[in-house]
Amino acid sequence: MALIAGLACAVWLWLVFLRGGFWRADLRIETPCPPPAAWPGVVAVIPARNEADTIARAVSSILAQDYPGSLAAIVVDDRSEDATAAIVAALAADAPRPLVLVAGRPLPEGWTGKPWALAQGVARVAETEENPRYLWFSDADIAHDPGVLARLVARAEAEGRALVSVMALLDCEGFWARLLIPAFVFFFQKLYPFRWVAAPARKTAAAAGGCVLLLAEALARAGGIAALRDAVIDDCALAARIKLRGPIWLGLATTTRSLRGYAGLGAIWDMVARSAFTQLRYSALALAFTVFAMALVYLAPPATAVLGAVSGDLPAAALGLAAWGLMAMAYAPTLALYGRPAAAGLLLPVAAAFYVAMTVSSALRYWRGAGARWKGRVAAPGR
Repeated sequence: MALIAGLACAVWLWLVFLRGGFWRADLRIETPCPPPAAWPGVVAVIPARNEADTIARAVSSILAQDYPGSLAAIVVDDRSEDATAAIVAALAADAPRPLVLVAGRPLPEGWTGKPWALAQGVARVAETEENPRYLWFSDADIAHDPGVLARLVARAEAEGRALVSVMALLDCEGFWARLLIPAFVFFFQKLYPFRWVAAPARKTAAAAGGCVLLLAEALARAGGIAALRDAVIDDCALAARIKLRGPIWLGLATTTRSLRGYAGLGAIWDMVARSAFTQLRYSALALAFTVFAMALVYLAPPATAVLGAVSGDLPAAALGLAAWGLMAMAYAPTLALYGRPAAAGLLLPVAAAFYVAMTVSSALRYWRGAGARWKGRVAAPGR
């Protein structure tokens, strides 16, 4: 038991000191960058499928951007079965900036839904006279503060980035969201340390699909959206291709917010299970290793701390407590981002246990032929 606790403690020391400082949660889009001499043109592309509840707020937040350069927006209605298209059409009639509604065509074989919608939006951009320097991919359930586009462009221009992306502040209302959503953001930062994403010399590449600004020319050189046509985790696939052609940046945001709520455990479970096994490349071996690693890193520290104290194994208790303390300390900045107390970090092992179960569930869905289900569609395994 002391050996297991010692190994878990060693892993947490490595994570804290040698994993790119992922846990600091301090790379924020709100950190100012000098403005460019001239503000380049931007066209926002918003894919939307059955988003009647959020589309008005999402699109309005884009049209209301306090951006000195030219800005237009294109909403691709991906064959919605609700009032999404009608809401956008009403907004376009009185929009302060150009707003175009594109009626999405049927999903071709070999494509997943969001890349197909983005591809149609990018194609429509090419048909206009805008010729923007940047494309801004924003989800239909994301609301931005008026200054976010200027900050995205300023960072891209000042640092020569081909892609700048921010992870929106997710909804954290309700018991299950408070337990699991900050942990989701923490795990994402650990998987893709943001400083490593920003470092041109490192291969680590990731983006948060809800808000991505990228050079139109870099996307064209990367093969366009067609290169991502079967991707389930399309944002990270896009980032990987763009990083081969220029430096990228990924950070957190406090003023760009997700409008999608999570009504109970089931909604969060579906969100994770939809793509968790895809992240493991549909590998049973990778799944087994992940379950083992999560148990060692997150479950072993509290287990050995408690069992060691009860059984009188003081080395195990001390090492387990140390690992648990490091875990809680590392989690504290992400909890603070979501307005949660640092003491809630002691519950990270509980959240981790749920994420292990969600990942196993994702694999079971795949093996049963259910695939990645979203908005009434099931995506076949992609690259």
